[in-house]
Amino acid sequence: MNSIRVRLGVLGLALLTGFTTPTAASAAQAAPSPTVEEQRLGRAAPQEILRRSGFDTAAPRLARALEGTRSYGEARRAVAREGARLWQRAVDRAQGRGPAEYEGREALPRKGGGGRRAGLSRDDDRPLYWARLGMTRDVRTWEPEFGLTDGQRSALLDELERASRGQDAIRYPHGKGLKRILLTGFDPFTLDRDIRISNPSGATALALDGTVIETADGPARIETAVFPVRWQDFTDGTVERTLRPHLQKVDLFTTVSQGRVGRFDIERTNGAWRGGFGDNDTVGRTETVPVSDPASQPQWTTTTLPYAAITAAQTGRFPVYDNTSVTEIPAGGTESVVRPDGPTPGSTARAGGGGDYLSNEIAYRATLLRDRLGLHGTLPGGHVHTPVLQFGAGNTTEVTDPEFVRNRLDIIAQVRAILKVAVETS
Repeated sequence: MNSIRVRLGVLGLALLTGFTTPTAASAAQAAPSPTVEEQRLGRAAPQEILRRSGFDTAAPRLARALEGTRSYGEARRAVAREGARLWQRAVDRAQGRGPAEYEGREALPRKGGGGRRAGLSRDDDRPLYWARLGMTRDVRTWEPEFGLTDGQRSALLDELERASRGQDAIRYPHGKGLKRILLTGFDPFTLDRDIRISNPSGATALALDGTVIETADGPARIETAVFPVRWQDFTDGTVERTLRPHLQKVDLFTTVSQGRVGRFDIERTNGAWRGGFGDNDTVGRTETVPVSDPASQPQWTTTTLPYAAITAAQTGRFPVYDNTSVTEIPAGGTESVVRPDGPTPGSTARAGGGGDYLSNEIAYRATLLRDRLGLHGTLPGGHVHTPVLQFGAGNTTEVTDPEFVRNRLDIIAQVRAILKVAVETS
C-alpha cells in the first residue's frame, strides 16, 4: 500500500503560496495504480452492495468535483467536502435519515429474472467501505492538467481518509452533566476469504455516532470514528492522531472490533506485538508495535473498563467474557507460551487477549496513549471484541439475508447496552 503520509516540505510550500498550481518541475510523475484493496472494487459483490444502497454515486460525484478544479488547493477542498459528505451520509442512513436504498431508482432484478431484489438494510456498514475505496482509487489515479507532486497526492488521500471515516468530525456539545463516550470501529477485512464480509464494529460506529444514551447519571453522548485494516496507517500514527485531542476530555472510550464466534470479549490485556497476518492490502508485519519513544514502550497495557460489571450485566443475547489470556515469552525464555491469567513479570508479548492483529494493536495504542497522558487511574478505556457476524445457514452467494441483518442489529444493540453499563459503573 502506498503510504498516506504528508510531506511537510510540500505542504509548507503550498501553504505559503496559497495552494497555487505547482510548476512543471515540481509536478508529479504518472499517477500510481490502484492498491490491492481498491482492485477488489470491480468484483460483483461490491458493485451489488453499492447499487443496492445507492452509494454507487459517491465516487462519480467526487470525480466530477475533481475535474472541475484548477489547482491543488481547490482539489483538496473538494476531497475534504466529499469525504465528509460520505461519512455523514453513511451515518444518516444507519440512523434512519434520508433514503435507505436506490436513491429513487428501480429495484434490481433477481438472478434468473424472478421478482425484484430488495435494498440493503440501513445498518449495513459496507456501502461506506466500498464507496470510500472508489473515491480513493479515483484520487490515486487522477492526473490533473496542473500536476500533482507525490506529497500532494498523499495529502489528498489523507484528507479523504480522515474525513470519510469521521476521524476529524469528533465533537461534543458544551454543557455540564453530559458524559462523553468515544468509540472506534473497523472496516471489513479478510475479503479474499469472502468478499461479502461486513464488520459489526464499523456498523456500530455508524449506528451510534452522535447518539445519546440515557444513564442513571444523566445523558451520555457517543462520538465515533472508523479505522482501516492496514498496518501502514497504524505505523503512521492514525490512531494517536485521531484520539489524542479527545482522551483528556471524554469520560470513557472503547475500541471495538470483530472477534470470536458467538461471544463478546472484554480484553483485559493488550500486547506490543504484530503477528504478521495480512491486512486489506495483503501486507503482513511481524514486529514489535512501532510507537513513538520506543525506549519507554511497555510490553503490555491493560483495560480500565469496568469488566466485572459489564460481564455480570444482562446486555443482550450473546455472552460477554472477561478475557484474561495472553501469549508471552517468559522472562529468560525463548519459546512462547499461553498464559490464561495474564502476563508474568518481565515477559515479552506475543499476543494480547485480542490476539496479535490490528484489533489488539488499536487497543494497545489507545491504552498506551491513555497511560502516557497520565489518565490510567481516571479514564475508563479498553477494547471490546464483538461476535463474528455470520450469514444465515446455506447462504454462500447472497450479499445479505434476514439472519445476517438480525445478527448485526443485535450486536449493535448489545454494544450500546455495554456502553451504558460501563458509563454507569464508572
